[in-house]
Amino acid sequence: MCGFVVHAACLAASAQEPAACDLTSRVRLLDHRGPDDLQTACLPGGICFGFARLAIIDRAGSAQPLTYPASGPQAGRWTLVYNGELYNYRELREELGREHGAVFATDGDAEVFAAVLNFWGPEGLHRLRGMFAYAAWDSHEKVLHAGRDPFGIKPLYYQVTSGGVWLASEGKALPGTDDRLDIEALSYYLTMQYVPEPYTLDMSVRRLGAGSRLVWRPGAQMEVIRYNRPAFRPQPGLALEQATRRIRDALRDSVRAHLVADVPVGAFLSSGIDSAAVVAFAREHHSDLTVFSAGFDISGYSEIELAEQTARHLGVRLVPTVVTEQDVLRELPRIIWHLDDPVADPALVPLYFLARNASRQVKVVLSGEGADELFAGYRIYREPFALAPVRRLPPYLQSGLRRLSAAMPEGVRGKSYLNRATTPIEARYYGNARIFDDEQKAALIGHLGLPASHRALTAAAYAEAADLDDATTMQYVDLQTWLPGDILTKADRMTMAHSLELRVPFLDQHVFAAAACLPPELKLPPGRAVTKYALRQALRHVVPPFVVDRPKLGFPTPTAHWLRGELGEWTREIFDSSGAGELLNLDYARRLLAAHRRRDADHARRLWTLLTFCLWHAVFVENRFGESIPPRSQESLHLPTH
Repeated sequence: MCGFVVHAACLAASAQEPAACDLTSRVRLLDHRGPDDLQTACLPGGICFGFARLAIIDRAGSAQPLTYPASGPQAGRWTLVYNGELYNYRELREELGREHGAVFATDGDAEVFAAVLNFWGPEGLHRLRGMFAYAAWDSHEKVLHAGRDPFGIKPLYYQVTSGGVWLASEGKALPGTDDRLDIEALSYYLTMQYVPEPYTLDMSVRRLGAGSRLVWRPGAQMEVIRYNRPAFRPQPGLALEQATRRIRDALRDSVRAHLVADVPVGAFLSSGIDSAAVVAFAREHHSDLTVFSAGFDISGYSEIELAEQTARHLGVRLVPTVVTEQDVLRELPRIIWHLDDPVADPALVPLYFLARNASRQVKVVLSGEGADELFAGYRIYREPFALAPVRRLPPYLQSGLRRLSAAMPEGVRGKSYLNRATTPIEARYYGNARIFDDEQKAALIGHLGLPASHRALTAAAYAEAADLDDATTMQYVDLQTWLPGDILTKADRMTMAHSLELRVPFLDQHVFAAAACLPPELKLPPGRAVTKYALRQALRHVVPPFVVDRPKLGFPTPTAHWLRGELGEWTREIFDSSGAGELLNLDYARRLLAAHRRRDADHARRLWTLLTFCLWHAVFVENRFGESIPPRSQESLHLPTH
């Protein structure tokens, strides 16, 4: 796993080309992603590459930036930087050699990636099995190509300037010349607890979407193309036995493929079925596998004991990580720095400390991210079944029930149910996390003017899912938004913060194919309070029996408890001293905190969202933690002028 920075200058703007030392300083901001080697290269025409390497495969070779071919009449046509792993690179290498006579100078997957571009062009991306973000300069055609894997496992930021285009693995390495904060992105964040792609809080910086690639030519407008869009295609009448066999075979093969490495490999293990399945299949190939789990020093908030039970059953060694409130107080600003944009998912806190502990023993870990989105693992996906009695009523009756709901006082039993049941799915569902509603956001940022609602963000996904049932539609919305914006962002940043490569075997093209064909009754059987049913049945004789039907916990974090203790006092101090007051109504934030600490209500998720943003503002705008955190390369962001 690695980090890179690329600057491609317009040929007419050579005076603005960055010096090699400038690029080096930017790459050094990413040395946590790749501490093993740092290289830069500037090509004729103002194309500069910087690369920080975490050596996993072909450790002695495969340095980047990499040129391809190494010899012959087209020698050096391609210059590539690439962050990720190709799990089928050996098969691709053999095929390229057989079909095209490709010759390779290294034993790694990066050169295979370059050869794919050379011989197959962008269509070759469909043949890749793995996770990746890349940038490649074609010196013959004078074109810069870049792209991401179909699920968005690895990140890619870009910035277009008058002098050319910048690309980077993390936004902190970009110049960020625009001093305007994106209020629309802030509004989305307050709703969803993360800044969704392609937005960042910096108006001048964007993220390339999952499954997308870009093409840039000097003097021409950059083109962004969605080349891969994973889609659900349920097969009515699919037999459970056939479905479970497909799932089991695909996941077993994916885990096997994800184990390729020239360094020690471990795995994360929680209390649930997803990580247990990954560990069980990995154990078939690594009898000495070490697994890692996290918990807290507060009763009821630790999965360590349950994970230990699973580890004993599977015959693997477990290394526990216990996170304390003091750990969080000490490290939270640095955690925010690694995120680039705020992500208020409390689960990233234990993940940060878990990754730190794991990185002391292994260089690669396997984890269970993606299983819930593919196989319908979130309880919210059962909501369409609960709402069905009202949704089946004629429109005029639904309208009457909606008026009745509006007339009912807040807190009256049934009001929320009637409101949701009479609201179209595209208006009521925009992802797993729903933090502040429009009325609450008006109290927080109403003075800035409320931008487009969440429906603008999810409209394309709903249009693409028009022929799907409601539960599968919700999965698809999450696949396009929540998965890359929250789940994979925190997974990448929290592990790379400690130079640890995280691999996600569920997010594999073959596993997705097995999941995509499942009809709704095999995922969420009617009348049964169970999620990802087919996956559980597929793994019934793979994981311990006590894991098969265990509900999802997902590293529960005691934020509600902390916010009534020392962390709550620190949060009050952050609100009182924050320079974010021109953006947020911090009096409203203080009232939420006071009510929470009096136990009048549980505002933990909203408070964590506000605290995360204020800390982001302190780190990236106010530079209040400059002594302990490397400075961001870009200028401070400010409230936009109206």
